[in-house]
Amino acid sequence: MAVDELQAIIQRCQILEEADFKGEDFNLFQVAGQKCLEDGYAAQLLEVIQNEKNKVVIKNMGWNLISPLVRCIFMYKQEDDKREHCLRILDQLAQLCNPKELFLGLLEQIEQTSGEQVCQTVMLLLQPLQTVLLKLQNKKAYSVGLSLAMIMNQLTPLPVPYTKQQIQEDKLGLCQCCNAVVDFAKPFVNEVVKNMEKSSEYNDMELKEELIKFCMKSLKYPLLTAQLEQLEGIEEHPFRHFATEIIDILWNIRELIPLVFVPHKVKSPHWENEEFADVERKNSADSLACLSYLMFVQHFGVEYFPVVFSPSYLLLCNMTHIEVLLKRTEESVLSKGLDLLESCLLRMEDNSLLHPYLEFRVFINVPQDLVKIMTLCPIENMRKKSLNILQLFIDKFDTEGKYTLFRCLLKTSNHAGVEGYIIKNIKDQIHLALTKEYDNVWFTGHHLISLLDLVLSLPEGAETDLLQNSDRIMASLNLLRYLVIKDCESDNQTGVWTTLGKVKQNFLKPLRVGLNMSKAHYEAEIKNKKENRKEAHSCNPVCSVTVSGEKMPAMTTGMQLQVLHSALFTFDLIESVLARVEELIEGKTKAVMDENS
Repeated sequence: MAVDELQAIIQRCQILEEADFKGEDFNLFQVAGQKCLEDGYAAQLLEVIQNEKNKVVIKNMGWNLISPLVRCIFMYKQEDDKREHCLRILDQLAQLCNPKELFLGLLEQIEQTSGEQVCQTVMLLLQPLQTVLLKLQNKKAYSVGLSLAMIMNQLTPLPVPYTKQQIQEDKLGLCQCCNAVVDFAKPFVNEVVKNMEKSSEYNDMELKEELIKFCMKSLKYPLLTAQLEQLEGIEEHPFRHFATEIIDILWNIRELIPLVFVPHKVKSPHWENEEFADVERKNSADSLACLSYLMFVQHFGVEYFPVVFSPSYLLLCNMTHIEVLLKRTEESVLSKGLDLLESCLLRMEDNSLLHPYLEFRVFINVPQDLVKIMTLCPIENMRKKSLNILQLFIDKFDTEGKYTLFRCLLKTSNHAGVEGYIIKNIKDQIHLALTKEYDNVWFTGHHLISLLDLVLSLPEGAETDLLQNSDRIMASLNLLRYLVIKDCESDNQTGVWTTLGKVKQNFLKPLRVGLNMSKAHYEAEIKNKKENRKEAHSCNPVCSVTVSGEKMPAMTTGMQLQVLHSALFTFDLIESVLARVEELIEGKTKAVMDENS
């Protein structure tokens, strides 16, 4: 019987000194103990372990039973008495075994687990691991850090539940496990807090640093990608609870405010390999960005927040974090970046953000990132939200700031729709400048003329692709029409009449030539398609067409004609506005000449 074999091995070892235990003894003990568990003698094995006479042997050899013990626990059903006996054996081993040996045995078991059993294994071993760590005297901080790092590394590959149903099901147990890990860390947090309270010059920073590393890892995973909005029907959102606990740990060890406002406080290990160093910096940036989102959007830890900072300073502090989040493509992360930027901007009054802020490179990068989301993101609500936030961003700047931002976006967006949108904003600013009493030097006079040089031009002259650039061209023509109507040549507040010769040469004339060429080309295409329609029906009705330099998917001749007619309609629209602008210029010029004669 397996129990008898185990008893015989223990009795043989009882007469030996601890130093005389051999490798063979450990192996025999492990094999016999494993056989007891596998044969269903967990209750008898528990009695052997609890026997005071066996204390020394169990202290030195008991850790070898961890692996077979974990396997048996998962093998038995929840209500099985044998499972309960195995759990009690695990608890006894945590109390009796050599802490150092058991610590390594527990970590090895966590490291070896994978897939669906990761969370189950971690939650099973957290309590004995905590018990062992609290007993350790030497290298305690290192051991706590190693445990937390190992646990987080094992959890990180698991998918984070995102939808309400996924969170409620918690299929792999990640939600439950994350909160269990926080509970595991609490005694060590309390130890740091107690030591800090004893001495204002708390010097033992090792354990504190390990806890900071754990919080930083938790912010990146799972919180960075987690759904953190309140969900109807979930009384206590597990990830919101986890976020609250992480914020509380940082506050209790006096690191919350420094991390939010002095991000260089995060200590990164020195890596000789630059690639590793880059990964470390990126991980730290992701974590700090998530921390800012938690505080400024979800208001976790808001009770700790000092209400002394101006809205513009808060925006400045968060812009680097916003840029980090907006560079990501995952919806869950990208949405956090948009929410954080929106939250910071909504705190501010319109026109209150001073133009020198644009000297910080990040204040140029972020609107450019918004443009990329507006034009490239496949998710419609993200594109719309980015557009709204870009407008909010523009509205917050003073007049010079708006002017600088418009110039920058016109030069860098490379998207006709965005350029058209910026030109409409320029028109709105000119309207304010002309209708308000105070002087606005940035949207009148020589500053505006410089801006109009950018706006009232065609990128490639008469050969510009008018269809692809139609949004920009229409916005430019509408702006010019507005200027000619609103600003009399005698006043010339905007300077448009001064630069009219250049506008005609660089914009109106090449536009007229380009329109004539484009219309002729598309009309010829339509004529050609109609003439060949019978032939196309008799052979292959499907062919391709190129519009705006891009080959369209295979279409029938009828579909191609539709596209070509649509292009012609766009040209007619541009031409009608162009004709109106030319008519207004001619009429106003003639009226001035008549007055002077």
